[in-house]
Amino acid sequence: METITQKLAIYIIILFGFMVQTQAQAPDIEWQKSLGGSYGEIAYSVQQTTDGGYIVAGYSESNDGDVNSNYGFSDYWIVKLNSAGSIEWQKSLGGSDVDYAYSIQQTTDGGYIVAGRSYSNDGDVSGNHGFSDYWIVKLDSTGNTQWQKSLGGSYADYAKSIQQTTDGGYIVAGAASSNDGDVSGNLGGYDYWVVKLDKSGSMEWQKSLGGSSNDYATSIQQTTDGGYIVAGYSESNDGDVIGNHGDKDYWVVKLDSTGNMEWQKSLGGSGWDAAHSIQQTTDNGYIVAGYSESNDGDVSGNHGNMDYWVVKLDNIGNMEWQKSLGGSDAEVANSIQQTTDGGYIIAGYSSSNDGDVSNNYGLTDCWIVKLNDTGNIEWQKSLGESSYDAAISIQQTTDEGYIIAGQSDSTETPGYTNFLIIKLYPAQISVDDIDFESIETYPNPTNGILNFTEPVKNITIYDISGKTVKTRSETSKIIDLSGLAKGVYIVKGVTQSRKTFERKIIKK
Repeated sequence: METITQKLAIYIIILFGFMVQTQAQAPDIEWQKSLGGSYGEIAYSVQQTTDGGYIVAGYSESNDGDVNSNYGFSDYWIVKLNSAGSIEWQKSLGGSDVDYAYSIQQTTDGGYIVAGRSYSNDGDVSGNHGFSDYWIVKLDSTGNTQWQKSLGGSYADYAKSIQQTTDGGYIVAGAASSNDGDVSGNLGGYDYWVVKLDKSGSMEWQKSLGGSSNDYATSIQQTTDGGYIVAGYSESNDGDVIGNHGDKDYWVVKLDSTGNMEWQKSLGGSGWDAAHSIQQTTDNGYIVAGYSESNDGDVSGNHGNMDYWVVKLDNIGNMEWQKSLGGSDAEVANSIQQTTDGGYIIAGYSSSNDGDVSNNYGLTDCWIVKLNDTGNIEWQKSLGESSYDAAISIQQTTDEGYIIAGQSDSTETPGYTNFLIIKLYPAQISVDDIDFESIETYPNPTNGILNFTEPVKNITIYDISGKTVKTRSETSKIIDLSGLAKGVYIVKGVTQSRKTFERKIIKK
């Protein structure tokens, strides 16, 4: 019988570079990609796809390098990556004017829904109402356009967030300054403009929400009750907006399934406070992230300048806790997601190298922060080079790592940025969290079906170079490896007791 010490030695050898570290140590980079051409690109949205790859949306001003078929100025640029970050396909969508994609999601048919803003009325774009419109594009699984819709009025309107709904339609949120065309009920300046579309993109209903000043929605999600949660920021203190603390506040609005307001909350202090991302949590509350310059009102613990400001709300919008994260310079959180362990992952950028922030590489870095379920930092990581780097979107992946999208101007063309895509390994774990005894795999070697002695989830298969070749998130006692070539692999997963195991297997 092997001793624990012997098994630990074997474990270290077979990891092929996956080192056993202390708990809550920041994860390493699995791979990173700079994508684009000789002009400017920014990635605003990333999501893992059902095949284990990734879909990315943003804009590009280039017509060379990784980019082709630019229509003029900037286009929506949609890029499909495989699990290792290599481009499978890319599409430039737009017209002769400015077009920016801000949000993308894979749809249940394997295609994609994209939302942003367009000033064009030619090329791929039709129906523009004047100035900029919401521009919604439905793509098939290989990026071909199935339909497109321009939504708005004669002034400036832009979509920031889109999600497919349980009925197969779509919910979209952004800001509208129009009060004609598709837009009605504007209360002054920009309003939150929430639009419900059916599966073919036809409008079912729309709502303008706000007050007499400017109100900008940045994030929307359908909730488990069939309604919607919306976050952004508001400069108003009238109309639909109550309780503004001064300047601009986080403004969180809960809508029912037909867009009627159930409750609203203004959160912040006397400075600038802007929410960029919201998600419903497993306890039916909400987690919100953005930035705050305040250190009064609802905000405490500001480190100086702008901090990440993270707020946990209950199911009716009451604050459960809040955290200011950062250093003496500027930090802006752009994306937050609850993780499988009940904590939270946050992405944005930081200019600091003190306080909560360490190892800044210069100017601004992508700053990734992992919180536990009560908002305490488990780990943080600065990513970047000597110039300007920013994370805009983050998602936990099926292997419990993270995919990040944003921008970097560490390019060959000074003054321009490229898509920056970074894949992080799962957070490094302690020996106490490794399961040596209970999980066994058989048969080994295997022709195809690999069995486990108890149910496991979040399985990742690595080849001997450390490349991910297969993932599976659901809980099961088997996995089918028949599609893999003959060779040696590492199987990694999570037990029912939430311990991580890794095993070397041979596919024959």
